[in-house]
Amino acid sequence: MTMELRDLAMQVARIAQDAGEHALSNQVTPRSLTEVSTAARDYSHGLELDGRLTQFIYNRLTYVDPFNGRWDERSDEWHAGDRYWCIGGIDGVINYTRNMAEWSVTVSLFEFNEFGSAQPILGVVHAPALQLTYIAARRSGAIRMRATPLGEKREKIMPSTTRSLDGSVIGFGMSFKSDEARHALKVVGDIAGRPADMKRIGPSSLDLCKVADGTYDAYFEPHLHKWDVPALSAGAVVLWEAQGQLSNWRGDLIHWRSENNLVATNGLILDDLKPYLVESWDTGDESDGTFGDAPGGAAADSSQPAR
Repeated sequence: MTMELRDLAMQVARIAQDAGEHALSNQVTPRSLTEVSTAARDYSHGLELDGRLTQFIYNRLTYVDPFNGRWDERSDEWHAGDRYWCIGGIDGVINYTRNMAEWSVTVSLFEFNEFGSAQPILGVVHAPALQLTYIAARRSGAIRMRATPLGEKREKIMPSTTRSLDGSVIGFGMSFKSDEARHALKVVGDIAGRPADMKRIGPSSLDLCKVADGTYDAYFEPHLHKWDVPALSAGAVVLWEAQGQLSNWRGDLIHWRSENNLVATNGLILDDLKPYLVESWDTGDESDGTFGDAPGGAAADSSQPAR
């Protein structure tokens, strides 16, 4: 009998937490950190730790259910119902290397439907230094687990009910590449004065979860790349299951094999925020940024609440 997704998600969370302990130990032991190539300002390759971390997680997952393997090692052959683990390294490499607490370990599970489109149906985002874990599975809702002096506490989460940018709290992200960062900063400048506060903390997985649990009313970021897919897919399931909304800046579906300009909201504030995003998109230099490799010649996978 196939394990229920909710039970599977809890097992995955425990594995992510164990992996997180190793990563946290590495963070607080500076001599064990491998420098990213800061001279070239290229943080897309992450840390040497990432390879060990993802392999540790996958080895543990195979004892639970290996399914059809790893998302990053899938072939062009697919069948409806095929499932692949999508495992991220450290999401928030800069935060991690600068001894900040806001970084995470992420795991998601993709499933192919009869049309050859693969959607994430399970997501875990674990922030070891914050002692927070977000867990979600299709049709099972989303919860946040946090450590308290009385032990572990589990809470069902839901987005805020803020409808206007006025007085809101907005999170945003931006690339380490200057030409990509300008798109985010244009939006920040355009809406300045309306929100009560705008936060730039990251990483993207936690920003999505902060919309899911009502910390932020919305979060936006342009130019999210292929290496962001593990973090985005895990956070997306948490957001969907909490009843938040996810789209690109024009309101279209997210594509899992394309560069994305992402906006996550409580579902109420988007109408007020979207015009600023669309204006920035239309005046910017956008590209498809497709990754290719869509299985079976299918179009790039797009996101939708997996229900």
